[in-house]
Amino acid sequence: MTTATRTARPPSTLLTLWRSTVGKKAVMAVSGLVMLLYLVAHMLGNLKVFFGPDEINGYAHWLRTLGEPFLRYEWFLWIARAGLLAAVAAHGVSAYQLSRRDLAARPSKYVHQRRRASYATRTMRWGGVILALFIVWHILDLTTLTVNPAAEHGHPYQNIVASFGRWYSCVIYIVAMLALGLHIRHGFWSAAQTLGANNARRDRALKLIANGLALMLTVGFLSVPVAVMTGVVK
Repeated sequence: MTTATRTARPPSTLLTLWRSTVGKKAVMAVSGLVMLLYLVAHMLGNLKVFFGPDEINGYAHWLRTLGEPFLRYEWFLWIARAGLLAAVAAHGVSAYQLSRRDLAARPSKYVHQRRRASYATRTMRWGGVILALFIVWHILDLTTLTVNPAAEHGHPYQNIVASFGRWYSCVIYIVAMLALGLHIRHGFWSAAQTLGANNARRDRALKLIANGLALMLTVGFLSVPVAVMTGVVK
């Protein structure tokens, strides 16, 4: 027996699963559900802007002190951000690799048919690109405050008003939230199928949940820039 034969090891179960199409779809589904839970919590936090500066500024301070004294100041936020970043990366990488695998599996004579991809497929792909670009903008705008010259650290209410006081910031946000709604609508249903949650009896309920979540999050997120633009929040 050669040294190469003795040292060769079969790939781990997790690696084998990740390399499979089913595994990548499962990663997409689970990471998507993690991001969905975050979005619901984030939207509820954003709606505190309607109750005045003290409400949302106090909420932001509470997030930074959550877990004290076991955790130090802002540790919870950084742990949450790291987990969310991992979910976004896993979702994006698996989506890209699945898309490449899908295109590679089709013969070249069907090129014209690939261009006629389904509405849901086009929405998911382009929606993902739009949302990835928006995440970068959103971080620079309301987290690092790099592109928000009127913002001040530690004053989220004032920063939100400063951000949506610019017309182009509102346009970017509105386009992204519409893309998010469509992405959730199709993504939730796709995740349910991947995880085996759907069947003939549940299909109608799952579609209603997908539509309801998409509508709730879209309206909830869009209500903030609309409120600033109309002077309800100022």
